[in-house]
Amino acid sequence: MKKISIDPITRLEGHGKIDIFLNDEGNVENAYLQIPELRGFEKFCEGRPAEELPRIVSRICGVCPEAHHLASTKALDAVWSVEPTPTAKKLRELMYCAHIIHSHTAHFYALAAPDFVLGPDAKPEERNILGVIAKVGLEIGKEVIKHRSYAQQIQAIIGGKATHPVCGLPGGMSKGLNEDERKDIEEKAKSCVKFAKLSLKIFEDVVLKNKSYVELIQGEVYRINTYFMGLVDENNKVNFYDGKVRVVDQEGKEFAKFDAQEYLDHIAEHVEPWTYLKFPYLKKVGWKGFVDGVDSGIYRVGPLARLNVADGMATPMAQEAYERMYETLGKKPVQATLAYHWARLVELMYAAERLLELAVDEAITSKDIRRLPTATPSEGVGIVEAPRGTLFHHYRTDANGMIEKVNLIVATGNNNAAMNMSVKKAAQELIKNGQVEQGLLNMVEMAFRAYDPCMACATHSLPGQMPLEIRIFDAEKTLCHKIIR
Repeated sequence: MKKISIDPITRLEGHGKIDIFLNDEGNVENAYLQIPELRGFEKFCEGRPAEELPRIVSRICGVCPEAHHLASTKALDAVWSVEPTPTAKKLRELMYCAHIIHSHTAHFYALAAPDFVLGPDAKPEERNILGVIAKVGLEIGKEVIKHRSYAQQIQAIIGGKATHPVCGLPGGMSKGLNEDERKDIEEKAKSCVKFAKLSLKIFEDVVLKNKSYVELIQGEVYRINTYFMGLVDENNKVNFYDGKVRVVDQEGKEFAKFDAQEYLDHIAEHVEPWTYLKFPYLKKVGWKGFVDGVDSGIYRVGPLARLNVADGMATPMAQEAYERMYETLGKKPVQATLAYHWARLVELMYAAERLLELAVDEAITSKDIRRLPTATPSEGVGIVEAPRGTLFHHYRTDANGMIEKVNLIVATGNNNAAMNMSVKKAAQELIKNGQVEQGLLNMVEMAFRAYDPCMACATHSLPGQMPLEIRIFDAEKTLCHKIIR
């Protein structure tokens, strides 16, 4: 049996590789998305004062620190049984909408767009953000940079820092907004709405008007059949910050709907010896292996999942974009993995519109930003929708508020089984008779890239250093020595 390795895989957050195994006929027997780092954050959070955790866990990842910060802060609300003030909730959501904008913009333009704008067969040295800008124009590149900067600036205004916020407290926020800050955010939000329109237009012109791309999205190469999970508000509309977790089956019927503290009644985790990243699954269906269908407990989270579990979007232009997507792709839920990219732009529009709604809300500058906890701390769960999907933080403390146990189920972990299935399906569909080309291997990578995985969130190196392997070759390109840290 022949092994083909894609190591490292590219255009993702974190570190990983893909191993593809070919049988004697040259066809794909199996394929694995392997994460070679050990997860350790839960363990070294133990023994810490609980109120420190929102600042500690934001260091899990430099790409989605706001997601961890707010999931942690919400977990502390539950630990101390304190309900944040209405203004505190709005401030948290305001910052979080900016976070979604900056993350979705980064993924679509820097990580995903090279495959669509330049094509999967483009030369590797051209298949990057610089190649995208060269193709779509410098002015669009400037808009991308400007609006990611706007989103970061808004996060810094509210969070204290653009990348690792320090604003979340049990029961509220550490700082409010003044009127000058509010006006600044309002103007930036208006610009972000225009940028979201531009992004949807680019997708329309570059992807949807290209017949081969549409066929690729709708074809079998990138299709698996799973359950979906995501947060919804009281009207079953997409919400990033709050609500109930909803699960729908392969036909779009509601399978479960639960509050944060009930998550362990619905989710269990499977382990495999070849990866440090676990495989969550629906407990009431069960783990049946890396297979899809109604009898398999594998589910997906993230932009496409959120749209699939919801009855619509809570803002008008996002709702229009939502309807356009389902009119084009057909039956809901959409199982086409590459549709994640389109769903991400629909959410970009929603985040921008919601950002503007909150920025003009009269209550947003209220000084009533915190309720002080009075209860004895115990246990709590906080959930938000990270850009990549549903994020769970679960803490248990002693009576003094010292952490005894931490459990984190991150978005990329939730998608781990589906990503492995997607990689295997793409490899089996694309690689035949031993014919392996660079473009085909990139198309295999596209199967996981659609999920926007963040291995930095999903796995953490316990010793505090990356694994290192040095291989020394002689002049004949023969491996003569290998050093491993």
